[in-house]
Amino acid sequence: MQAYQADTSLLAKLRRRMVRGASRRRAVGSPGRPMVSFTFDDAPVSAARRGAELLEARGLKGAYYVSAGLAGTEGPMGRYADADDYRRLAAAGHEIGCHTYSHLDCGRAAGPAALAEAVRNAEQLEAWDIPFPATFAYPYGDVAAGPKAILAARFRLLRALHPGLVEKGCDLNQAPAVGIEGAEGEATARRWLDKAKARKAWLILYTHDVQDSPSQWGCTPAALAGLIDAAVEGGLEVVTVAEGARRLAG
Repeated sequence: MQAYQADTSLLAKLRRRMVRGASRRRAVGSPGRPMVSFTFDDAPVSAARRGAELLEARGLKGAYYVSAGLAGTEGPMGRYADADDYRRLAAAGHEIGCHTYSHLDCGRAAGPAALAEAVRNAEQLEAWDIPFPATFAYPYGDVAAGPKAILAARFRLLRALHPGLVEKGCDLNQAPAVGIEGAEGEATARRWLDKAKARKAWLILYTHDVQDSPSQWGCTPAALAGLIDAAVEGGLEVVTVAEGARRLAG
């Protein structure tokens, strides 16, 4: 399966920058101490199993952003997890977050279409006995003004993919995140862990698959384990995204 690519045109880049000023919901609280969240987009089987194992072995929890319409199918990052995987993750205390049902690009969709997809996704998760998700991640990290405004009423936090830290005053409707992906993914994430520690801020890390030969959007188990250990040894508290958002909401 060929991976879909978000719009990379100049117009799209301008839209992404402009939408950051729309429908903002500022974090009124401050972390008070450095925090980090480990998140997995699209929930490939490798992330739902190997990624979870690495966190659970250390008594920690992550967040999985699920597109229920992809469950059990094959994708460019390998097979996606299914309902049994999601139930096990939820029972173990991991956060099951919301994508759009079919992985619809919120940068190219109208607000009502994005909302319908998010609601359908959440309803399917509930049908699998998984609680209604508290947070949402934009597929491909992209969003237009309409979807951002309409989804803000449904979720505690909406996560994007532009790099940065979550601090007091940050827009919780388009929260930044840093990817653990590609050849430099681990080194980049370690630099951001140092920044979060120095500023007592919250860092949200994301990846997709977790396997020895990862896709261009994933990472190896060794890289993920190294980052988890670096965070703990550096004194960063590992929290789910829902917990981090609860603290900064005031």
